[in-house]
Amino acid sequence: MSLNDTASANRVHIAFFGKRNAGKSSIMNAVTAQNIALVSDVAGTTTDPVYKTMELLPIGPVMMIDTAGMDDNQGELGALRVKKTKQVLNKTDVAVLVVDASRGISQMEQRWISLFEEKKIPYVTVYNKIDLAKAPEGALSVSAVTGEGIEALKNTLVHLAKPQQLPSPIEGLVESGDTAILVTPIDASAPKGRLILPQQQTIRALLDADAAAIVVKETMLEETLKKYPNPKLVITDSQVFGMVAKLTKGVAPLTSFSILMARQKGDLELTVQGVKALDTVKDGDKILIAEGCTHHRQCEDIGTVKLPNWIREYTGVNPEFVFCSGTEFPEELSQYKMVIHCGGCMLNAREMKYRQKSAKDEQIPITNYGIAIAYMKGILSRSLEPFPDLYQKLHS
Repeated sequence: MSLNDTASANRVHIAFFGKRNAGKSSIMNAVTAQNIALVSDVAGTTTDPVYKTMELLPIGPVMMIDTAGMDDNQGELGALRVKKTKQVLNKTDVAVLVVDASRGISQMEQRWISLFEEKKIPYVTVYNKIDLAKAPEGALSVSAVTGEGIEALKNTLVHLAKPQQLPSPIEGLVESGDTAILVTPIDASAPKGRLILPQQQTIRALLDADAAAIVVKETMLEETLKKYPNPKLVITDSQVFGMVAKLTKGVAPLTSFSILMARQKGDLELTVQGVKALDTVKDGDKILIAEGCTHHRQCEDIGTVKLPNWIREYTGVNPEFVFCSGTEFPEELSQYKMVIHCGGCMLNAREMKYRQKSAKDEQIPITNYGIAIAYMKGILSRSLEPFPDLYQKLHS
């Protein structure tokens, strides 16, 4: 991803739901004027959610999602497909419920409408195949075959879709003319030839604020501080938190990319309070370590290797670690002592807040990588200095 691209997580997510063969894929293709999704007369052609980033004017950057049929009853595999379709709800900003006009709306589709309303997802019900049958009076009706009604559907989506208005990762932390030092280790787990998304987004945010971004590896930090002795802020990758804290003590406020992501997309105070659960972990307690993306695991992977080792070292006990990534976030969390989540750079704000709310509703402490690492290194207070209100609450 280039610095000029809109990250998938910051796009409006528009998802198409409906029964098998209702025409979800065909309507999505018609709305986008592209052959994004595979279309067939055979029911159940779409087996997994299909994601496509694009520009949909006048909305702007969007993520279009085609889902499997909500009525898939093909045994265990069908149930898994329906489960994956339901998982899409957690990231959906606008839902399109596609109903076959020749069959009318069913109780199953009404239940999905109830889900949209329960999750406070703006939605529109669309009756498809009006070239073959009549839709109810006053309903939004379309034909993916003839194109009738597609423009009206697009106008409705424009009305419902609210572009993501996330705060800047560095909002309130730097001003025009300030200098920020970004510490970015390049090790076996770093993506070859590029920076990870939180680093990219932070650099762009600093440029937008007319501030200077000095990007260095941890091995160059001491030398860099001699050249730039008075930075307004130092932002570090969580895995070198301890080292960076020592080198910058008394020099500048310090925080991490992970903490900035937690602040931008979710409830930072909730995750700060949740980290205290580390002090009551016992042998055999289950700790869920969740990541919003899927990637090839390296031998020194922070989520599956470094973080568990640091937790064992800090607690002096041997918990059971359970890992999930991508969309595979558990529906039930009651079995876990706590949840430690990544910064969520690949998740949109709706899904990140859903995951935090799920933990809060079940009274399961939830924190994130950066906060957990800072806490175990004894520098959480230091890493929250850039956020005075939260810092005061931590010490009240």
